[in-house]
Amino acid sequence: MFHKTRWGAVFLAPVLTVALAATPAHAAEAAHERVLNGTFDSVKTPWWSSGNTPSAIDLGRLCAKVPSGTVNVWDSMIGQNDIPLEAGRPYTLRFTASATRDVSVRAVLQLPAAPHTTTLNKAAAVTTTPKSFEFTGTSATASLHAQLSFQQGGATEPFTLCLDDVSLTGGAIPPGGGRDFGSPVRANQYGYAVHGPKKASIVNSSAEPVEWRLLDDSGAVVRTGRTRVQGTDAASGDHVHIADFSSVRKAGTGYTLAVGTAASHPFAIADNPYRALRKDALDYFYAVRSGTPIEARYAGDAYARPAGHLGVAPNKGDTDVPCPPGVCDYSLDVRGGWYDAGDQGKYVVNGALAAWQLMDSYERSRAQGDTAGLRDGLLSIPENDNGVPDVLDESRWETEFLLSMQVPVGEPLAGMAHHKIHDLAWSALPTQPDQDSQPRYLHAPSTAATLNLAAAGAQCARVWARYDAAFAHKCLTAARTAWKAALAHPDVYAPSSDSVGGGAYADTDVSDEYSWAATELYATTHDRAYLSRIDTEMTSAGFSWRDTGALADLTVVRLPGRFPARMVAAARQRVLAVADGFVRDERSQGYPNPNLPADGAYVWGSNSVTANNALVIATAYDITHRSVYRSAALESLDYLLGRNALNQSFITGYGTQFSHNQHNRIWAHQIDPKLPSPPPGSLAGGPDSALQDPVAQQNLVGCAPATCYIDDIFSYSTNEIAINWNSALAWVSAFAADSAR
Repeated sequence: MFHKTRWGAVFLAPVLTVALAATPAHAAEAAHERVLNGTFDSVKTPWWSSGNTPSAIDLGRLCAKVPSGTVNVWDSMIGQNDIPLEAGRPYTLRFTASATRDVSVRAVLQLPAAPHTTTLNKAAAVTTTPKSFEFTGTSATASLHAQLSFQQGGATEPFTLCLDDVSLTGGAIPPGGGRDFGSPVRANQYGYAVHGPKKASIVNSSAEPVEWRLLDDSGAVVRTGRTRVQGTDAASGDHVHIADFSSVRKAGTGYTLAVGTAASHPFAIADNPYRALRKDALDYFYAVRSGTPIEARYAGDAYARPAGHLGVAPNKGDTDVPCPPGVCDYSLDVRGGWYDAGDQGKYVVNGALAAWQLMDSYERSRAQGDTAGLRDGLLSIPENDNGVPDVLDESRWETEFLLSMQVPVGEPLAGMAHHKIHDLAWSALPTQPDQDSQPRYLHAPSTAATLNLAAAGAQCARVWARYDAAFAHKCLTAARTAWKAALAHPDVYAPSSDSVGGGAYADTDVSDEYSWAATELYATTHDRAYLSRIDTEMTSAGFSWRDTGALADLTVVRLPGRFPARMVAAARQRVLAVADGFVRDERSQGYPNPNLPADGAYVWGSNSVTANNALVIATAYDITHRSVYRSAALESLDYLLGRNALNQSFITGYGTQFSHNQHNRIWAHQIDPKLPSPPPGSLAGGPDSALQDPVAQQNLVGCAPATCYIDDIFSYSTNEIAINWNSALAWVSAFAADSAR
């Protein structure tokens, strides 16, 4: 979740790519800057250099040590990727360069992959005195991913090259411009429940209600009405109307909602439109399993692949993984688990939350009489005929990995959990798991990871007691051991700087993890020693992998018979109060998002915030059976399925225009057409106001917070996928499918 790095629906080409098509050239082009950080005032990012050409900032310049002995000019490069180009437009490159001796370098602007279409390729005679250069070329192609490089390979003697004031200007579309979100009528592009809310959001400047028409698949008018004027939506800047056609209860496909000449994407009205999504969102986890072959008979031919990270060349594997020097002197077998996100690392803090959400979904199903959630055979997985609910089988794949990350008896920090395991360096995009040749390392234990293991292990013991007593005992033993280790080592934190080859997942406040772990341990053991450590309260901040305190209240209200009555009453009151706030937040906006950040800024993985908040709302429905909560939870899915400012379904395979280029090393169809897009039911991260990757920085300049998203595989900050995002979607989809029964 950091820089790691029922088809039948149609997905459309990314609108930004279309916007870069050829347009007539003008005599005077606007000076739109296309290079990021060309002045090198403090940092190098997003510039890179070849592995044999180390580079760094020196006195406000980017200086690289060029080796001798290479053959081709491109054997030594400094570059920047993801430069947007428009076909038929001129581009002017300006830069200042100097070197420790007189040399010739080439300035190249081209596509970095076949057909390597070149916009300019010019020689620059660089001297020991800084000199300015200017070159112009016309792009023959449109792309968001051109590469600007300075190539200096083939040198007979080493030298140092320094660059400054690099500028590339050109193109008619300003940074952040050229975006088209399609029809102003935004609906759930997949389907509404017959007995559920059915609303659409319409971008319309009128201060008065306007007429809407619901059309069937033949274009006949089924129902008409007038909108309610919602007003200006702060997160998107849109002036929004709401059309409510909830009274329509005739099942069918191909419905559209029209306002004037504009119409929504088509959608269905069905008795239970969420049944397929429930399965697909959970089947996602089989597709990201590590340490086992993904078989075509379960995942389909397109998603079948060999087992990854089992030590079969070129893999170094996860079967005997050491620590980096100075961290530990042993190795562990940590095969299995789920690949976390865009990379192929595995992280205890993220994995524990994802496993918890699957196990909590099971506990919800048992408490609410949801027989589908207890089914053996619900999913397309190898264990779907073993007498155990499939959702538990899938959670076990991750839980067993979590247990394997525990420091062995007799070692320093015994009983604690290693924070993570991942590659030494970032692997290329794409890389199949069985082809990953990077060495892999266990990273140092942390108190946060240890408490996550304690919480997930205690929950595991509880849910598995009726199916596999030996495994339940193993989980509880690990959980109790982890709890004692965390008490003995309360302030061992993962450093935020440990982010090469994998995400840092740093967390220096573990009071919430203590409370969550104590709650799960008490719920399983009834040992009153844990009660005094349950001291967090759910707040409007909700929960995430880093902030787990709210999970204590969710467990208490899920299992009221296991906790003191006074504790249950207080937790119930807090959950309802927070859910009420999320419902108000959803209703106050033009698009039904229960995520309304106080500062107006959307965070990395904002769609997971939407889904997590919907989980809280759905839990309030389970407590009270008040229809307002069910409606709000279902409308949260409307947001994820296309009723949003982007007119984009964030769930692969669901809707007309859905995300399908998520940042991932396994499913990289955008880069390699022989590879698939992510499987149906994969949730994209969603808008991120901070624009934390070069593609977002180049193409989303000035975006309103709710529109800071691009469906591009290189936009890891807006378009990654992650296990704890899909576990939230799986939980909410299961609730929706159950509530539509």
